[in-house]
Amino acid sequence: MFINNFDPVAIQIFSIEIRWYSLAYIFGILIGWLYCKKILIKDKNISKLFDDLISYLIIGIILGGRLGYVIFYNLEYFLSNPIEILMIWHGGMSFHGGLLGVLASTIIYAKKHNVNKFIFLDLIAGSAPIGIFLGRIANFVNSELYGRETNILWSVIFTKIDNITRHPSQIYEALLEGVILFFILFFFIKKNYLLKPGLISSLFLIFYSLFRFLVEFFRVPDEQVGFIYLNLTIGQIISLIFLSFGFYLFFIKKNEN
Repeated sequence: MFINNFDPVAIQIFSIEIRWYSLAYIFGILIGWLYCKKILIKDKNISKLFDDLISYLIIGIILGGRLGYVIFYNLEYFLSNPIEILMIWHGGMSFHGGLLGVLASTIIYAKKHNVNKFIFLDLIAGSAPIGIFLGRIANFVNSELYGRETNILWSVIFTKIDNITRHPSQIYEALLEGVILFFILFFFIKKNYLLKPGLISSLFLIFYSLFRFLVEFFRVPDEQVGFIYLNLTIGQIISLIFLSFGFYLFFIKKNEN
């Protein structure tokens, strides 16, 4: 058993607080960018365009992540308190929403520069597990997205929540959606799947959605939503939709000339 009483504030300078979650976003984007630039990208023109894409992605992540949380997880509350939609520092970001935001911003940028959008999306997909890993570790530090009650040997008490021993579901996600997903995609990248744009993106959707669906069985559902259908959470239902699209995209791109 582990006692989680971490301080979510990493650094405090006078009244200015820098939180672990903010650092996870910053380092996730930075390390992902370096990974793409130094290892994945071989074309100089794409490398230059990718630098400019980053600002689009940051906007897409923030807007998509926030709007996804508002729409998928707490729409009724935010319709009654619309000003709080802007208060991102109060918490509330959706990965699936952020993914849609990244998709939208990438499509806009790729169309502007007349480049196949899947060239960029594959690079983003291949590096995304780095940010996911850091983000889930930050969730663990913040005592967010915690697991269901259990008495297993590696259970965790999140003292900011209660004194119940729980699954460290954030760590499960960090390992599955971060570490394992990274190496799965790297394996296919080494097999030259980047040469067929869209394949790495589809594999990301398939494996991320599968891992997320499984981990949700160990994670406490969002209090304001609960279970939706057949004892499934909203995260699982959205993951099934993304999983289906991932398989569809894979077979389309696999059979393209």
